Amino acid sequence: MISIQFLLTALVVVVAPGTGVLYTLAMGLGQGRRAALWAALGCTFGIVPHLLAAMLGLAALLHSSALAFQVVKAAGVAYLLYLAWQALRSGGALSVSADPVRQKGPRIAWRGALINILNPKLSLFFLALLPPFLSGVPETATLEMGLLGGVFMGLTFAVFVLYGLFAATARQYILGSERVLRWLNRSFAAIFAALAARLALERA
Repeated sequence: MISIQFLLTALVVVVAPGTGVLYTLAMGLGQGRRAALWAALGCTFGIVPHLLAAMLGLAALLHSSALAFQVVKAAGVAYLLYLAWQALRSGGALSVSADPVRQKGPRIAWRGALINILNPKLSLFFLALLPPFLSGVPETATLEMGLLGGVFMGLTFAVFVLYGLFAATARQYILGSERVLRWLNRSFAAIFAALAARLALERA
């Protein structure tokens, strides 16, 4: 169940930079602490559908259906490209500027949630990560998966908050340089586009 091995494994996975971390950093740099917290919350709740799918056995169905996998993947690729454009566009949702347009917290969270919801590999990840740490009792397997998934989500939120607060703190040191701001926006756009390309090449 909740062992040191599970906590270390989950922590390594959560700390590794991915789309959720990138989004949280972008919001922290672009909007500050409040936006970073909303971003972390949204990315965390975006895990829920995949965890439920793993618990109910729907994840295996998704990955056994080429059509379903391709549909979710195409939506995910399109969304990542949209985020790349938002980073490049002046006044875009992810652009980092000295005078940003303040965004509503729920909207920030929803964008973060979609990043994980539209990642078809996440449900397969839970199918691979959680079972080795179960007790082996069939009657409690679903409950145990839910508990382990909850712990994973807690770690995700905590680590993403730290990433976001770090970015929000760094924000004050970069606002005075237009060159740095342009470099950041182009970098975020390029990374989101690269992640979209990688997702496009994924197979079920």
